[in-house]
Amino acid sequence: MDELTLPAEVLADGLTSRPLTMTDARAVYEVMAAQEQADLGKVEIEEADIVGDWQRPSFDVEESTVGVFDGPTLVAYAEVSASGRGDAGVHPSYRRRGIGTALAAWMPVRTARLGGTIIGSPVPEGSTADRLLESLGWFVRWTSWALALPEGTDIPERPLPEGYAIRTADPEEYPAVLDVVEDAFLEWSVRERSTYDDFLAVTVRRPGFEPWHFRVVTDAAGVIVGCALVQMFEGPPLEAFISRLAVRSDQRHQGLAQALLVDSFARGREHGATRAALSTDSRTGALGLYEKVGMQVVGTWVHRAVDV
Repeated sequence: MDELTLPAEVLADGLTSRPLTMTDARAVYEVMAAQEQADLGKVEIEEADIVGDWQRPSFDVEESTVGVFDGPTLVAYAEVSASGRGDAGVHPSYRRRGIGTALAAWMPVRTARLGGTIIGSPVPEGSTADRLLESLGWFVRWTSWALALPEGTDIPERPLPEGYAIRTADPEEYPAVLDVVEDAFLEWSVRERSTYDDFLAVTVRRPGFEPWHFRVVTDAAGVIVGCALVQMFEGPPLEAFISRLAVRSDQRHQGLAQALLVDSFARGREHGATRAALSTDSRTGALGLYEKVGMQVVGTWVHRAVDV
């Protein structure tokens, strides 16, 4: 198999394949959105998600992706990284042609070339992709849950301990925010520490970012000890998605995370959101935290992976 394309026998009926470029981000979004609509009955991805990930300095788009085309139209794609996180999608109209199987075979081959030892991808539990990967021997590394605060739900009050405060982060504080996030996430995530430029690419430089999206909690000395990142999803409905939530390990068990959550809900509503959402997985042990502030599980995903 050519490491950057797919076998000729898979590309029947005039299909072609090639590495992707940043200009293909919109087309990838359209494939992924069609797949989510078919599998979930709704679209949860945004084009901004793809742009943010692909513009990271550490991510070489052409070296890490492959697309399948019917004429000029992208109908399937896959991406990988040496860190072990990948993704793939096949437009529902092009299923049952062996494209998904070919992409699943391409992903570990390409990951190995990039220096990785494992590759995995999140798929809705019980979906077509989940069943395919299971049949190909991909195992479940962890389970993820999508949670939402239903429309119209009263936002609970979560007072802060004396001396603590929540506010918008100043731009000069973004390095401190990164430290809090990475210190917390690397307690359970096996990967390299994110660089500051990669962090900015998926947060501050992500399309749609506004300064108020970074919420921080400070202690009595004004030191940042926790943070949340709100990303506004256009929907409909307009949704405040909390993509990151972290509290310094020595500051936990004081209700700071719950206070950050309800603050994020409130700020989202101030900016027109009628719904709030986030995701978590079985590695974090945080599911109960979110349920305590009224969030409900609305979807279950599994991260399936294979050694390379």
